[in-house]
Amino acid sequence: MENEFHRYYKERVMPALQKLHGYKNVHQIPKVEKVIINTSVGSQSDVKQALEEAKEELALITGQRPVETLAKKSISNFKLRKGQAIGAKVTLRGERMYEFLERFIKAALPRIRDFRGVSPRCFDNHGNYTLGISDQSIFPEVELDKIKRNIGFDVTIVTTARTDEEAKSLLSEMGMPFSDRARKLATASPSGGGPVAQPA
Repeated sequence: MENEFHRYYKERVMPALQKLHGYKNVHQIPKVEKVIINTSVGSQSDVKQALEEAKEELALITGQRPVETLAKKSISNFKLRKGQAIGAKVTLRGERMYEFLERFIKAALPRIRDFRGVSPRCFDNHGNYTLGISDQSIFPEVELDKIKRNIGFDVTIVTTARTDEEAKSLLSEMGMPFSDRARKLATASPSGGGPVAQPA
């Protein structure tokens, strides 16, 4: 069954992007390819226990079982050895990806204390966007009284956009609350926020 947010992308976002950027072919219109959520517990004193808790939280938030990530080199100060499991990640695609994005944009981000929007400067020059989240409590699925420790993680949104400007337009049209949407754009791309960005 098609996710409502996926349908919104096809019915509203695609036509808006085509009009904004003048794409002649629908296959040129950028889309979200996958979303990667990863966390590292390598700095915790009890890495093994922290990793299990992190995996449980990621599974709860994403609805998918995480895979463990391994240390690439040994770090004596943290008592880490090469190949040791120090983190977890989930890669979402398809309908589950759209379902997560909808919850992340509409429900989780607004729950951040003193939230004023996400930074428009976190693109990687290849059309991908990474956002750091300091703890998991912003997700409604997480029960606050059951949190044993704060687990920070990164959310990377991988798109098919050719430029950061196009990627920012895509995410803006999907509802990503960039901090510059309500004022004159401070970045180099004047139309980067898409039609939702209005000068102050």
